[in-house]
Amino acid sequence: MTHVGYLIAGWGISVAAVLAYAGWVLVRGRSLSRRVPENRRRWMMPGD
Repeated sequence: MTHVGYLIAGWGISVAAVLAYAGWVLVRGRSLSRRVPENRRRWMMPGD
């Protein structure tokens, strides 16, 4: 591998890790939001 190969590999691994973490956070947030009772879902109330 040349230096360019190492750069591409490093950036690729970094970007993949950030995207995987973002996906995990979104999935986890959605699953947790379903567990909140409807009367406690303040972010969904109009006028707040």
